[in-house]
This record gives sequence, structure tokens and C-alpha cells, in this order.
Amino acid sequence: MIVRDITPNLVIIYIDNLVDGQTLNEHILRELQQKSYDSPECIKANLSIPEIDLSDLLDEAIQSMVNGTVLIHVEGNSQVVLASISKNESRSLSAPENESQVIGSQVGFNESISTNISLVRRYIISPDLSLEKFKVGKLTNTSVTLLYMNGIASEEIVNSLRQRITSLKLDALIDSAALTQMIDDNSMSIFPQFLLTERPDRFCDSLLNGKVGVIVDGSSMAIICPQSFIEFFQSREDQNLRWQIATFLRLLRFSAVVLSIFLTPIYVAALTFHYEVIPQAFLVPLSESRALVPFPPVFEALLLEIIIELLREAGGRLPTKIGQTIGIVGGIVIGTAAVQAGITSNILIIIIALSALASFTTPSYMMGNVIRVLRFPIIILAGFWGFFGVMLAFCFILIHLLRQSSMGTPYTAPFYPPRLKDWSNSIIRMPLPLTSKRPTSTKAKNKKKYDTEPIKPEKR
Repeated sequence: MIVRDITPNLVIIYIDNLVDGQTLNEHILRELQQKSYDSPECIKANLSIPEIDLSDLLDEAIQSMVNGTVLIHVEGNSQVVLASISKNESRSLSAPENESQVIGSQVGFNESISTNISLVRRYIISPDLSLEKFKVGKLTNTSVTLLYMNGIASEEIVNSLRQRITSLKLDALIDSAALTQMIDDNSMSIFPQFLLTERPDRFCDSLLNGKVGVIVDGSSMAIICPQSFIEFFQSREDQNLRWQIATFLRLLRFSAVVLSIFLTPIYVAALTFHYEVIPQAFLVPLSESRALVPFPPVFEALLLEIIIELLREAGGRLPTKIGQTIGIVGGIVIGTAAVQAGITSNILIIIIALSALASFTTPSYMMGNVIRVLRFPIIILAGFWGFFGVMLAFCFILIHLLRQSSMGTPYTAPFYPPRLKDWSNSIIRMPLPLTSKRPTSTKAKNKKKYDTEPIKPEKR
């Protein structure tokens, strides 16, 4: 903390490295040294600082200094001048790393909340964009901003989210991912109820659809809610493609999810209990590939799944260039050596590789992690009870999804409860004129996004 006497009756106090040195020298020190001031009001009127205020509260002055404010004290006055010249260090804007797309915007959020809000305002130039700021964390005093479209977003959802944020009693809040686990409907569920995105275009599109967003200072991921299960498999790029291509890609992603979760368990169940479901043409090559394998199918599948997860985790933690090399070379070397040593069959390696590849098609990283974890208990159930165990796991997942909610809205919407109007933009994406209504699950005040009448050129 720097305490500096400017004149016999003026003292400035600030914390080094938190204030902008150039602004301090040019707009505060130079001004205070050229003239004499005898009251805080006079200083406030003459300093060319955008954010300047007066205060007579010690706690407020201390908190302002921690946030990068210069305190100016005039001898004999109970009030002090608080001039905010904070220096916010942040990385430059870059393309999103986890949500890449070919057609569309190529800019992502960074760790500065002011920069992220300015990105949102660049997309939504409207006075109806409402912002509410909060401080969360006794020790960190993290800035949290609630964003929604006034006149579109549901007041019930906004009030509920506002109440959940203000009721938090925490010592520290570092990232938005931790905030979602504290304010979602069911923190014990493995399925995420809020969407984390680093794309400003997807964030703004959700706000315009009647959803509510949250931006946390220091985090490059923004929060969107409410969110349904099917929306985790939708990409922002789907809106920029023709409806036939977007529908094909969505069906491909959803099919890949089912394939990733159930392909390996079905293989284990068929080889352990249900040989009759295997086509006769595949029995001979399948038996030959497993002739030297000493382990039962369930142990063999779990072993390979763990190896795949180890390679994936190691590749993600290592530097980018080394991680890619380790993932490719490690997979080839370990897979080839495992087959030659008789630890596993080559057919199971193909199935495990397909399951791992299918799990990467999910646009949401949080939902992709859920798919990775779900495979393990289903494989174990398939090894103990065959297809009965697979169906038991499927029923349990389905019932759990039906019981879930996101900000009080159904998690399985629009399929249950059935809302046929929202099916046009769910697993399939119909032409844009047929998707002019906002989703029913957002409880938006204004249901219509645009006029569905096409523009008809004049005939000459």
C-alpha cells in the first residue's frame, strides 16, 4: 500500500500494481499538484476520471482500494475521494478452443468481465438488455453479472436465479463452473443442468430466445439457463447451415451418443449370455479373435476403456503438440501390443475406438464427460445380467432424466411433457420460417421471434 503526501493537506493512498500508473500520473497527480484544493467536492469536480465518488465509510473505502481505486484524503474532512483507475490484466480475444465452428463468429470470451459484457453488447444493441451485478465470496469478492432481455425473459426464472446467487454464503468463487454446481436444481445428478459456453454468439442467441445468462469475472465460460437435455447436443453452427444439413448433423450427434453409451455393453452382453443374437457369419471370426484372450468379456472391455481414458486424460494434460502425439502413438502402440499379447481381441478394440470417437461429437464438454462415465456402470451391469442389465441401466437413466429440471423447467422438454410446437428445433431443425417461436420451456413473455412471412420480390 502506497501512502503519498501531495500537498500539506492532501494525501493519496492506493495499492501498487492494482492501479493504472499512467492514468495516476497524468490525470490525478498532475492535477492535484497544479492547484490547491480544500474540499473533496472540489477535487471530484475537477478530476477527469470517469468513475469517481465520495464516501465517509471506512469499509467502502477499503473495499474500493482492493478493487483498484485511489483514495484521496483532504485534511479536516470526514469524506474521501474514491477515483477508480483499476488496471485489469487479461489476455487478448481469440477463437474458442472448446467450441470451434467453421461458419460463424470466430471470437470467444476471455477472463475479463468488462470485455465479455462488451462482446455481448456488440451483438445485442438494445436498451432491453438488462444487467444486474453482484459480489460473491467473502474473501474474493468476485463480480457476477446476471444478464437477460427485459420484456422477453420470464420474471419467475430471473427472480429465482437472482435469489440463488444472492443467497450464496461463500468464502471464495473462482470459476463459473463451480457456481453452476451451487445454484442448479440437483447438485447430486451427474447431468449438467446449466450450459457453459465460451461463444458470445451462442450466449446472445440464448438471451434472445428468452433464457438468462450469468458471467463471472475471471472465467472465460458464461452460464446459460434454463437448459434441456437435447440442447446440449445442438451447436450454434446449426443455425448457420441449411436445415437439411443441420438436421443430418443433429441426428448424427444423437446417434453417436447412443452408440457411445450402449455399443460396448451390448458387445459384452452378447458374448457373455446371448450368443444367439450374433449373426452366424460373425461367429467364426469372433471366436478366432477371442481364442487367445484369457479374460471374460466384461473385464476385457473395462480394461480397454480404462486405457482409452488414461490416454485421453494424459493427452489433455500435456502440452498441445506433445498431447496429440501421445494420444495417437500411444493408442496405436498399446492397441497393437495388446492384440499380439492376447490380452484383448481386435474386434473389441474397434468397438472401443468407435465408442470413444462417438463421444467426441457432443458439442458440450460437460455432457461429453457424462457420456464417458456412464459407459462403465452399464458395462458392469451387462457383464452380470446381459441385456437385462443394459435395459435396467437404460430405464434408470430415462427415469432420472424425467425427474430432472433446470430452473424449474422440464429437463426432457420438448418430448416430455410433449410440446409439439418445439419439436421443429430439437433433434431435427426445420427451416427457419417454421422456427419463429421461442421455446416454451423458457416461459418467455414474447413468444414470437420474427415474422414468418417470406419476402416476395416484385414481379416486373
